[in-house]
Amino acid sequence: MTTETTPARTTGVSPLWRVLAIVLSIGALLAWALGTSMFEQFKAQIHHLEKRLTDVPQVREISVLLDERQQPALLVTYDPVAKALQVQRLNEVKEGREESLHLWALSERDAPRLLGVLTNRYKTTQLDVPPEALADAHALGLSVESKDKGPQGGLPSQPWVFKGWMVKRSY
Repeated sequence: MTTETTPARTTGVSPLWRVLAIVLSIGALLAWALGTSMFEQFKAQIHHLEKRLTDVPQVREISVLLDERQQPALLVTYDPVAKALQVQRLNEVKEGREESLHLWALSERDAPRLLGVLTNRYKTTQLDVPPEALADAHALGLSVESKDKGPQGGLPSQPWVFKGWMVKRSY
C-alpha cells in the first residue's frame, strides 16, 4: 500500500501581504497627519490675513498739492483710525535753513488752520491730526514760514507754495 502525501496547505497570510498592509497603514497615517497639519496652517494664515486686513489704514481723505506749474508736489492722505496725516513729497523742493514748511487746512467759512510743520529730513512724514481739524476743510495749502518767527497771529504770512483740493472718500 502506497500512501501519497499531499502537501499541506498553509491557511495563514503571506508575509508579503502583511508587509504591504503595514506599509499602507503607515502611509495612511502619514497622509492624515500631513492633511491635518496643512489644514491648521491654512487656518492660521486666514486668521493672520484677517488681522492684517483690519490693521490696514483706511484712507478717508486724500489731497494732491500742486505747484505753480500744476505739477504734483505733495500727496497727503488721512487715516481716521490712527488720526494721522501721511505726507509724501513728490518733488525735490527743499526749504532753506531759515525756513520751515507749514501745512494748513483751508475752509470756506474759517481762517486757515495749521495742521503741522514738515521736516526736510524725510520724504514721507506723519503728522498727528484730530479729525475735527479736517472736518470742514475743502483744500490743503502749504506755506513757507520763517523758522524764528513762524506764522503770525495763527495765519500764514507767505503765499501758498502748494495747494490742492481735499477729496473725501464715500462709503
